Amino acid sequence: MQEHVTDAFVQRAKREGYRSRSAYKLLEIARRDRLLAPGMTVVDLGAAPGGWSQVAAELVGPQGRVIAVDVLEMSPVTGVTFIQGDFREADTLNRLESALGAQAVDLVLSDMAPNISGIRMADQARAAELAELALQFAAKWLKPGGNMLLKMFQGTAFGEVREQMRRNFRQLLTRKPEASRDRSSEIYLLGRGRLRNTRADGAESPYN
Repeated sequence: MQEHVTDAFVQRAKREGYRSRSAYKLLEIARRDRLLAPGMTVVDLGAAPGGWSQVAAELVGPQGRVIAVDVLEMSPVTGVTFIQGDFREADTLNRLESALGAQAVDLVLSDMAPNISGIRMADQARAAELAELALQFAAKWLKPGGNMLLKMFQGTAFGEVREQMRRNFRQLLTRKPEASRDRSSEIYLLGRGRLRNTRADGAESPYN
C-alpha cells in the first residue's frame, strides 16, 4: 500500500486526471510507435478502470471510436462505448461484434490479465488463454495494416504467443514501458502491420 501511495505514476495520474498509472504505459508506447491517431477505431480489451480507454479516446478524437470491454464495472469515459462481460464467453464477444457492426478495427489493445492465484503454471495458462482469445479477435476484425498491442507475462507460453504474432504481423516489437514496475514479468508485444489472410481458423478475414 505504501509503495502504491508514493508511486510517482500514481501521483501523476491523480494530478492529470487519469484513472490508473497504466495510462502512462500506453501513452509512452503510443508516442514512441505512433499507435493512435484521429479517426481511428480502437478496441480496448481488459479496460477497467479505464486508463487506456481515456488515452485512446483523447488521441482518436471525436471522429474516432473506442469500444472497451472488461468483466469488471467501469465508470463511463467520454467517447468510449463500454461492454461489461467476460471476454471468454460468447455472449460478450457477440455484443462487441454487434457494437462494431461492419466497422473494421485499426488497433486492438489488450491489457487483459487473469486473477493471480499464485500457482505459476496455472496463472501462465490463464494468461495464455486470454492472449489467444485476443489474437483470435484481432485475426477476424483487425484491418490489413492494422496494429495490436498485447500484454503478456514472461513464462512458458510467451514464446508461442510471440511466434503467433510474428506470423500475423509485418513487424513484431517488444516494449517494457517506464510505468511497468521492474519486478513485474509483464511485457508488451506490439504487432505492426497485420498481414492479409491470417485468420486463426484459416478462413479469410472479410477485411482482407
